[in-house]
Amino acid sequence: MSVIIILLCVSLAVAIFFLAAFIWSVKDGQYDDDYSPAHRMLFDDKTSKE
Repeated sequence: MSVIIILLCVSLAVAIFFLAAFIWSVKDGQYDDDYSPAHRMLFDDKTSKE
């Protein structure tokens, strides 16, 4: 029975860690611009010199 309590505590700690990481990434602006990175590679006109 004590194993279940330990696993429950560990799973809650992992869940809280990922929730905090998600909130931190949203506040940092990771999901602000989800449109232009997909189109940026289509308009990349730089050519490599060989």
